[in-house]
Amino acid sequence: MSNKYTVKKIEKKKDYLSISWNDNFKSKFHFLWLRDNCPTAIHPTANMRVFNILNVSKNIFPKKINIKKNNLNIDWSEGNHKSNFRLKWLRDHCYTEINKQKYKSPYKFWNGNLKKNFSKIILNHDKIIKNDKHLKKWLELLHSYGFAIVKNSPTKKKSGFRVLNRISHHRETFFGTPFEVINIPKPNNTAYTAQALRNHTDLPYFEYAPGYQFLHCLVNNASGGNSSVVDGFAVANYLKKNEKDVYKLLTRTYVKFKDTDYTQKSIRVLHSPIITLTRENDFNDVRFSMAAMGTIDVDPKKMKRFYDAYQYFASLLQNNKFKIDFRLEAGDIFCFNNRRVLHGRTEFDPNSGNRHLQGYYIERDEIIARLNYFNKLKI
Repeated sequence: MSNKYTVKKIEKKKDYLSISWNDNFKSKFHFLWLRDNCPTAIHPTANMRVFNILNVSKNIFPKKINIKKNNLNIDWSEGNHKSNFRLKWLRDHCYTEINKQKYKSPYKFWNGNLKKNFSKIILNHDKIIKNDKHLKKWLELLHSYGFAIVKNSPTKKKSGFRVLNRISHHRETFFGTPFEVINIPKPNNTAYTAQALRNHTDLPYFEYAPGYQFLHCLVNNASGGNSSVVDGFAVANYLKKNEKDVYKLLTRTYVKFKDTDYTQKSIRVLHSPIITLTRENDFNDVRFSMAAMGTIDVDPKKMKRFYDAYQYFASLLQNNKFKIDFRLEAGDIFCFNNRRVLHGRTEFDPNSGNRHLQGYYIERDEIIARLNYFNKLKI
């Protein structure tokens, strides 16, 4: 065992154990935390906590401690209970050390220049199906860049399920799965027309908007209908660095998103900032859809400044500095983080040929969870 996992000194303090390791790092382990994380507290197969924190008092303490064979052994003051911790487990889960670590964002921001290295985000369908190494690479691209294109997929209807099931189960919505992106009469969504679509995220009126979207191109021989993609986090980061007032408005102002789909007996309304952040002040999601924006009802004192910020953000999302234009070919699956990456298309002529995509959603949780599995995340 390395110095990192070897104890030099252990002391019992008022409400925690202090452990000095041979690499000169010092950890604190509070008594209740230790009792709550006793190895017996976890079910051996369900891997869930079975210990009830209410079964001990806040005054519990170790009556006796000793280290033997790379284990910390504790006799507790309550319940005639003993705990045996592996020293390696304790150090790996040392919250003193964890809270000293500087947060590093997993996101790689990109702009229009990525088009020059488009091959970086392109993968082969059959390799993902057959090889976990390529599946992992796909997941890594989706998590870090927020989008990828899978080439040479089958063009049979619903064949997208096979490669998506390599990740996890899909998310169902009222549009059905897969949903058909084609030009139809009396559409209930502008995606089901031949009109141009401004760059947007899907379903921003849901409290938890779908995490990832997959648009599987079955045929695209119509004139027009080129796709576009924008890294919303990169644009937000540009605002953070260069337009602080705009950034503050878009992260703190709640606006209304709505859906009144005539095929549904429901009216969906959600208030949310356009840009939301995580506890580390990293980007959580971007919600942006002019089509799904409700009537703005922010404070009158703020309205002019909000619209200036909103319009400026919208202009950046259409700017060639950030935007990439490309054409989907039959067999392509356009995959992207719907809570980060905005997508759109140019108008197409339905009389010149066919354009048919099938769409699927998967939660962002499922992408990250599968990637955690491949990376053998310690929890």
